[in-house]
Amino acid sequence: MNARLDVDWSADNQQLLAAEFARLRALLGDGDLSAAQAQIDAVQQRMPAASAIDTLTRLFELSDFERDLLLLVAGVEMDSRIASLCADASGSSQKPWASFGLALAVLPNPHWNAIAPLEALRRWRLLEVDDSAGITTGRLRLDERVLHFIGGLNYLDHRLRAQFVSLPAAGLMAEAHREIAREAGEKLLAQKGQWPLVLLGGNDESGQRDVAAILAQALGVSMYQLSSTDIPASAYEQEALASLWQREAALLGCGLLIRHSGEANANLSRFVERLNGLVVISGKAAPQINARSMHFIVNKMDPPGQRQLWLSALGSKAEGLHDELDSLASQYSLDASRIARCAEQVEGQDRERDIDLLHRLCRGDGETMSELAQLIDARAGWDDLVLPESQRATLQQLEVHTRHRITVHHDWGFADKGTRGLGIATLFSGESGTGKTLAAEVLANSLGLALFRIDLSAVVSKYIGETEKNLRKLFDAAEDIGAILLFDEADALFGKRSDVKDSHDRYANIEVSYLLQRMEAYRGLAILTTNHKAALDTAFQRRLRFVVHFPFPDAVQREAIWRCVFPPGTPRDNLDFGKLARLNVAGGNIRNIAMTAAFLAADAGTPVTMAQLRRAAQLEAAKTEKTPSEAEIRGWV
Repeated sequence: MNARLDVDWSADNQQLLAAEFARLRALLGDGDLSAAQAQIDAVQQRMPAASAIDTLTRLFELSDFERDLLLLVAGVEMDSRIASLCADASGSSQKPWASFGLALAVLPNPHWNAIAPLEALRRWRLLEVDDSAGITTGRLRLDERVLHFIGGLNYLDHRLRAQFVSLPAAGLMAEAHREIAREAGEKLLAQKGQWPLVLLGGNDESGQRDVAAILAQALGVSMYQLSSTDIPASAYEQEALASLWQREAALLGCGLLIRHSGEANANLSRFVERLNGLVVISGKAAPQINARSMHFIVNKMDPPGQRQLWLSALGSKAEGLHDELDSLASQYSLDASRIARCAEQVEGQDRERDIDLLHRLCRGDGETMSELAQLIDARAGWDDLVLPESQRATLQQLEVHTRHRITVHHDWGFADKGTRGLGIATLFSGESGTGKTLAAEVLANSLGLALFRIDLSAVVSKYIGETEKNLRKLFDAAEDIGAILLFDEADALFGKRSDVKDSHDRYANIEVSYLLQRMEAYRGLAILTTNHKAALDTAFQRRLRFVVHFPFPDAVQREAIWRCVFPPGTPRDNLDFGKLARLNVAGGNIRNIAMTAAFLAADAGTPVTMAQLRRAAQLEAAKTEKTPSEAEIRGWV
């Protein structure tokens, strides 16, 4: 209905109410009944749509007497003359209200069951009865929401506004999700009688909301959403809430989307059994509901689908970014609404700036993962990593596999053969300080991905099932933002499963088994580092795409590490890198020695010297109660 018709309808609705109140006054002994009825007929004939009271009558299947009863109680509130006539009829000026006894006496076609608790007027909370003075003499009241509706105002009951929120229209949306909405709509329209529930499972909660919005649009209704955590536990409160909502669904012509939190669903099941009309339940896992239902899966799109969403969201700004869109689609797992928000911020003027911005927006702030992992600020580049050529080549292949996943897996069809093993699980093994963590930083920096080191103290729990829950939360969040997961000292978490001797062994084995499954399903890059490769469960070996051994550096490699360990801004005084390379330590120790020497030099107010490096090497060796040999540090002064 357009604005002009709305204005016309509102004016006519008020005129119809005035005519109806004139008819009621006549029934109460004040006025011409025939003239009032003629005025009612004239207004109804010219109205562009049914009046509010007639709509209410149709929606709740009210009898003529029940219709008049609502009008009489509304008239007491809106027409002071009707209130006075009711007081006169009761014989007391202190009772200017309508009673059921009065209605039975003056209204046509009365019937006693009109105000029975299970009949429409009270079941849908259209009318309230103050029975403290008796059913027939007690005051009748209209629910405020119904009074305003009769007057021409239609909005959500104020008692529900804190729990029920209007569902926004769908925005950017994958065609596969639109097809789900179309299929669900067709199935509902083909149903006879009460519609079944629509259950939407999967990992795309935003997509589920969009499917619900498109479904409601196809069925010609609006949509509100409710969190399952807001459903009361008390049966009485559930019944009251369900009655209020059912009334609102009828008055507003709307459906309900219930966002399932994943917790115990006994309250949800009991609540939805009281509802009819369009009811959609969304969540990662579909709840068990004792009612007829249709089940659909709404997951985030695979990389080709994400690439298409990026193209649609960016429009003309996608020109020149096509290669980078493959990277965005393969590295991140975003819903359509997140992609749309990211694309809105792209200016399309500077390609490099746009690419950097998109990656930063896609990565987000990692807040979901911060409870279980530590974000590492990866700044190291390939020039900072000193390794034998074979290991370096393997790491570069690892970068290639990560960059071109969408091409090989999806464009070339490898993913069509099966989705298992499409992730890039990698093992870095070697002694402490040989560059395993540094290599992870180099890869993260080169690929433009966030790097998170897993906090085992936050992940591993003594309570049964909590470790798996934490790991699931960690992997799910990491897939969303395309993070690289670094399991440092992985043998502590990925250790060998043992023979079951008691319940502790059994649950420890379950944790390792869950990790095996989740690692295989994880589509991103997960790096495990260990000093004790033999301690890892052998089942992990098959699931590893790459295994890189970081050897202890030889003299040539140590010299290369010494040459690049000092930042350009560090003052140095005649350092002999050949002599420094004789010290038989790993790269991590070299970095510690260089930094300690720099602090000694800063304190002395001099450049870094060989003597300070000798002192720093002795301090570093003291950590392990070892002393550098004379051959290693000869000539350092």
